[in-house]
Amino acid sequence: MYHNSVMLRECIGGLNINPEGVYVDVTFGGGGHSRAILERLTTGHLYAFDQDEDAEANAFDDERFTFIPQNFKYFKNFIQLYHGGKIDGVIADLGVSSHQFDTPEKGFSTRFDGPLDMRMSQMTPNDAATVVNTYDHAALTRILRLYGEMQQPQLIASDIILARETEPIETTEQLKAAVQRRLPRGKENKVLAQLFQALRIEVNQELDALTAFLTQCPDVLKSGGRLVVMSYHSLEDRLVKNFMKTGNAEGKEEKDFYGNLLTPYHIITRKPIVPSDEENESNSRARSAKLRIAERK
Repeated sequence: MYHNSVMLRECIGGLNINPEGVYVDVTFGGGGHSRAILERLTTGHLYAFDQDEDAEANAFDDERFTFIPQNFKYFKNFIQLYHGGKIDGVIADLGVSSHQFDTPEKGFSTRFDGPLDMRMSQMTPNDAATVVNTYDHAALTRILRLYGEMQQPQLIASDIILARETEPIETTEQLKAAVQRRLPRGKENKVLAQLFQALRIEVNQELDALTAFLTQCPDVLKSGGRLVVMSYHSLEDRLVKNFMKTGNAEGKEEKDFYGNLLTPYHIITRKPIVPSDEENESNSRARSAKLRIAERK
């Protein structure tokens, strides 16, 4: 089961769709956003990317639709290959789909016992078990601190290394058992979620892929084209905010001779749009979502 698309109305509104335009959904998943875009196109075309092999089963049989089974870090190359021109809008719904969380074999969820995989594509060389069993203390500490934003990364890294000396850590339950004593009472789920997030980001090189995608967007969007991005944690949101504001990952401002900020975008959302209380109630995945929209100058 693929998830209900978070803030669907706001995302589609943010694209400001021209029925004859060309749009790209770089995180196709269950096709929720893509379906809503297609419904608004007449002679336009929609391209959709997804690196998860399961997503291709949801592709539409529609002459206005092209599915591209690739990571969105290759966005610019494949749009040039398939389309050849500039586009009217692109949408990215980042993070992990409910389908991926709800498939125990993928190893994304703290709720199920499954293999420590966490690859969004089976073409990815290293799975989470490789990270957990081969990274040294410094490397594990670094990813837990940077990607999990954890309070005691060095202690959790020590516990993982201690546990793997007895036997390899190959399942989600083994990993949870290895760090059990570091889980504060009442906050067990939060700390485990941070741990799993850190491993998932490392395995899939998610921030590198997002940076590559955002770097390419100004070259692919036509003047007036929209960039719509929904993120689910502060690391992603910070990157999106910086790129929209300044055109670079660091948020480094460059100004022209007259002191005007040099950036490829007009910001449409001064503050990120967040889900309504009703949506948070009905869809737990929505709770951490932040939506930002920008328009190509």
